[in-house]
Amino acid sequence: MCLKKLIKAAGLIILTFISLVSFAQNKVITGKATDSKDGSGVSGASVSAKGTRVGTTTSADGSFSLSVPSGTTTLVISSVGFGTQEVSIEGKSSIDVSLVVTNTTLNEVVVTGYGTVKRKDLTGSVATVSSKDFVKGPITSPEQLINGKVAGVQITAPSGAPGAGGRILIRGGASLNATNSPLIIIDGVPIDQQSGIAGSPNALGLLNPNDIETFNILKDPSAAAIYGSRASNGVIIITTKKGKSGKLRVSFSTLNSISTVGKTVDVLNADEFRTLVNGKGNNTQKSKLGTANTDWQNQIYGSAFATDNNISLTGGIDKLPYRFSLGFLSQDGILKTGSLRRSSASLNLNPKLLKDHLKVDLNLRGVLTNSRFANEGAIGTAVNFDPTQPVNNSNGRFGGYNEWIDPSSNRPDGLAPKNPVGLLNLRNDESDVKRFISNIQLDYKFHFLPDLRANLNVGIDYSKGEGTIKIPDSSGQSYLRSVTNGGGAQASGSDNQYQQTKKNKLLEFYLNYVKDIKVLKSRIDVMTGYGYQDFIRESPAYPDVAANGTVVTPEGNPFKTQNTLISFFSRVNYSLMNKYLLTVNWRADASSRFDKSIRWGYFPSVAFAWNVSNEGFFKKQKVLTDLKFRLSYGETGQQEIGSDYQYLPVYNLSNNTAMYQFGNTFYNVFRPQAYDANLRWETTSNYGAGVDFGFMNGRFTGTIDIYKKKSEDLLNRISVPVGTNFSNEIITNIGTMENRGFEFTLNSAIIRRKNLNWDFGFNITYNKNEITQLTAVNSSSYQGTQVGGISGGVGNTIQIHTVGYAANTFYVLQQVYNSNNKPIEALYVDRNGDGIINNNDYYRNKSPNPDILLGVTSGVTCHNWTFNCTVRGNFGNYMYNNVFSNNGTFRTNSLNFLTNVSRNYLETGFANNQYFSDYYLQDASFIRMDQASLGYDFGKVFQDKANLRATLNVQNVFVMTKYKGLDPEIAGGIDNNFYPRPRVFSLGFNLDF
Repeated sequence: MCLKKLIKAAGLIILTFISLVSFAQNKVITGKATDSKDGSGVSGASVSAKGTRVGTTTSADGSFSLSVPSGTTTLVISSVGFGTQEVSIEGKSSIDVSLVVTNTTLNEVVVTGYGTVKRKDLTGSVATVSSKDFVKGPITSPEQLINGKVAGVQITAPSGAPGAGGRILIRGGASLNATNSPLIIIDGVPIDQQSGIAGSPNALGLLNPNDIETFNILKDPSAAAIYGSRASNGVIIITTKKGKSGKLRVSFSTLNSISTVGKTVDVLNADEFRTLVNGKGNNTQKSKLGTANTDWQNQIYGSAFATDNNISLTGGIDKLPYRFSLGFLSQDGILKTGSLRRSSASLNLNPKLLKDHLKVDLNLRGVLTNSRFANEGAIGTAVNFDPTQPVNNSNGRFGGYNEWIDPSSNRPDGLAPKNPVGLLNLRNDESDVKRFISNIQLDYKFHFLPDLRANLNVGIDYSKGEGTIKIPDSSGQSYLRSVTNGGGAQASGSDNQYQQTKKNKLLEFYLNYVKDIKVLKSRIDVMTGYGYQDFIRESPAYPDVAANGTVVTPEGNPFKTQNTLISFFSRVNYSLMNKYLLTVNWRADASSRFDKSIRWGYFPSVAFAWNVSNEGFFKKQKVLTDLKFRLSYGETGQQEIGSDYQYLPVYNLSNNTAMYQFGNTFYNVFRPQAYDANLRWETTSNYGAGVDFGFMNGRFTGTIDIYKKKSEDLLNRISVPVGTNFSNEIITNIGTMENRGFEFTLNSAIIRRKNLNWDFGFNITYNKNEITQLTAVNSSSYQGTQVGGISGGVGNTIQIHTVGYAANTFYVLQQVYNSNNKPIEALYVDRNGDGIINNNDYYRNKSPNPDILLGVTSGVTCHNWTFNCTVRGNFGNYMYNNVFSNNGTFRTNSLNFLTNVSRNYLETGFANNQYFSDYYLQDASFIRMDQASLGYDFGKVFQDKANLRATLNVQNVFVMTKYKGLDPEIAGGIDNNFYPRPRVFSLGFNLDF
């Protein structure tokens, strides 16, 4: 028994000793996981002892502590978006791990309002397009760089005019009469949303696209509401290229292009027109036929050359990174006499001072442009000018150009079209625009409290445009004009000038506090600030002067207007365990465009995101590598109504058609302007939900978003009873409108091999627009507000705003066709069955806005070769062919001139214009390849001192559409003498030292 007890006691002692030894062999490993790109802590990373089930996750700042069993020699650290690492712990008690990013999309820094955030921490819908993904080719206006790249963003390509800018809509228009353009911010400076400076091609076109690094598009309220008063149409934040520390790097690029005329309006040629007139014309018309064979469109259009050259110097001196760039663009238009010359310079300095506690961001940007604007009236006259007439006359009158003459006066016929070539060559409209955009941001991290930052941003956007319009007195386009102050004398031509100055001053200050709370495994980011922005626009008064110096219209009044915004804003971002994200925004804005009693608008928003990727159960599956759900609600505002004083009783000096006679003298008098003293903010409520996902370790990423926008208190133009105001129409707050939509984006790295890569991007958007109220009291008898002016007649419109329909819905008569499907002239469907055709038979047809937007991008790299292309599609949009409706008739008359007809006349045979027939309403859905580029990297050249790359681009490659007119993509949906988009071939070289 004693032996047994002794054996048991010995066994217990041995077991206890083994346990103690085993426990003593466990050791605690501490460490920190950081992001290899910026050194920030990676929270939620998985840390485990290899070969065991022992593990933990990193805290909010990336730190961890783990007790590992004896014999463990390796830790495995992994996190979504980073490559998994195995780290030896032999002989170590502490380790630091730098995780390498594998999914750059998740970890890229996104610029939002008043700060930045990692994409994985976003709660709102923000799209980013960086320079490596920009549309290639000859780009003159920055928005072209992202066309087709972002779901929910519709950029209607600009016309073919040099420097022309496109129309930008984000998630459909939010307003009827105020602007639908997004707020655009360049390096922290919101630019003026009013029209561009006088004499400039467009407001954004004065920024050199080669200086741009990224576009960040804030689409939903969580992202955009921090800009409250101006964010109803979304926000586009443009960040330009900055300096980088290190040795001096020089980059030079040149892109040389030839623009060719693509499609022109299909009209009868000279022989066909002679056949038509001889067959159907009267004797007077037949007598006016000429013997020439003139293609007038061929006379006004031609191939055009453009060159775009840029050089930049980037580097750093001690702690002073810098970037300096120079650019020169020379672009001729395919419409002869039009051109643009743009010279630009920029300087960016980004030093860090006071032991990196003070960051300075200084941006200086200057642009000089010289433009000659071709007389675009020549486009329409080239379509309808008689092709049997020669370009030049034999007597040298009217600058040597052939014009239709009124026999009774031996002067140009006032009703006849003017010679298209003369319209171009005898008008010189030139302008010079100087623009300077500058700001300095000081970001100070307090020494005594490093979690607190103060940011001061001071900026200015100054521009001055001046120009002249000169037309010789021999020109037929302004041959004789009455002189109002010269006793009925006559004057010819023009020698006028114009000028405008804009000053946009900005001051913003905010405090930002960021703190990791380890106990709660959370992070809080609080920001609050103040903003002041002031806009001043002014123009001097210049008289209308004839070519010989005679004053045709006396000097008027100088123009000056001012608009000021004062703002307070705050934001709170809260992250719990890197899984649950909350964002709350609040902004208050006061606008001088409204009365003091209703001047302030308040714009809150809230958003929540669940980062499922960091949940424990998510890490057990192998299909998805990223998953996040988002919900948001917010309110944004609108106050861009075109005038700064719509709420005040303002008196304007009358023009010369409204003078008061006192005795034998006529005087200009002051007249009151219509106004609404209760004018207030237009507000838009936004609801959104989204999913961000990724799989195959980030090679495939995408987003799905649904949204609803409801605009209330629409700034709407309505009719008012006679005698109640100083006009029969005023701008006031009345009505509501909704946009509902769906967005899907997928970006993929389909092939990733050593010498072959293929990236593919796809996005699709569905948007439905509907007006839900237009009057204070809903009335079934109210037809709506007619809009959409067309050429032909006086005051004719073809669109309408109506409750229950999309804005700008076409308002037309239903055409009747014969058995051969040919329209019967002046015969329409009696839709209400009352036996007569009148205004009650008009019906609401299709919308000019597409239901579906499609964008496809593809890029292939094979060894030194690259190929990129961009394809866009619009579906469900319709176009009113105003060229056909205005030029598709032939009538007999006794006029002193002939006009050509569009070939469409051969289908209709109309003798009179049928402007309101739905026959002219055509399906304008299209698929367009915007650009295709082929590049080759030559590698090192000049004794291995530089790298050379060549690129061949084609722009506007092809368009597939059923539309019979010139182009299916025209903003507003009315095709009327559109400046055609050219097909552009370009060859470029990039040289980097």
